Amino acid sequence: MHQGKLDDLAVARELRDDVTLFHGDCKGLLKTIPDEAAHLIVTSPPYNIGKKYEKRKALEIYVEEQASVIVECVRILHRRGSLCWQVGNYVAPDGEIVPLDVVLYPVFKEHGLKLRNRIVWHFEHGLHCSKRFSGRYETILWFTKSDDYVFDLDPVRVPQKYPGKKYFKGPKAGQFSCNPLGKNPGDVWMIPNVKHNHVEKTIHPCQFPVELVERLVLSMTERGQLVVDPYMGVGSTLVAAVKHGRQAAGADIVEEYVRIAGERVRLAAAGLLRTRPMDRPIYEPPAGRAISRPSLEMIP
Repeated sequence: MHQGKLDDLAVARELRDDVTLFHGDCKGLLKTIPDEAAHLIVTSPPYNIGKKYEKRKALEIYVEEQASVIVECVRILHRRGSLCWQVGNYVAPDGEIVPLDVVLYPVFKEHGLKLRNRIVWHFEHGLHCSKRFSGRYETILWFTKSDDYVFDLDPVRVPQKYPGKKYFKGPKAGQFSCNPLGKNPGDVWMIPNVKHNHVEKTIHPCQFPVELVERLVLSMTERGQLVVDPYMGVGSTLVAAVKHGRQAAGADIVEEYVRIAGERVRLAAAGLLRTRPMDRPIYEPPAGRAISRPSLEMIP
């Protein structure tokens, strides 16, 4: 992929012919990518909540900075491509929450993008709140540039609830009443987030699970097409792309994250990186094990 001229503060590294890592501001990477070269842009930008890799700013400034990145993403997005922006809530100093997908939606619409799904990613673990219900979901806004876009449901189907069910009367009597390949996973995805005991855990505090990105890569791109993550962190998007024969490019301002991303991509390319399988069910207690729920009398 064409790299362009880079300044002294940013370093682009080619791991393979089809993978690029960029250390520096993501706009430095995006400006090197030709118009309409990316078939999928998927990312989870900082939420402006003061994590160690970001500085808390006024919400208006945060949205302006996001808009400057989004305009470049729209430029590089192929006319049949998809853009997936995964965000949670901005939490104000007084505890009020602001859903970032609601705030950013108008920015995408200004560029004529069309929202195909607002996907809810549900997970079981996270911070415990005392003055509101604990947050256990984030959202993915899936936009396309046109009505003619790549989408293949078959690689991401999930098991049917009643796989052997058949029509019992009418012209289809005896035929299966559901798709034998599985059902549409819907727009609520129950996928574990990456916590301390997750097989994919690294030093990143808000790491993307690879299987979440795999579902996007497999359904929205074809082999050999380019997947871009402007805020790649430790490279989960690039790992998902490489695992399934796609090109990949990503950027991050933290040098250590870029180093870890490079190592994870190398292992993934060699088939040696441990990731949580897409078809593994959410944990269920072993059969026969009783789960006790404390009564109010048991609570001191």
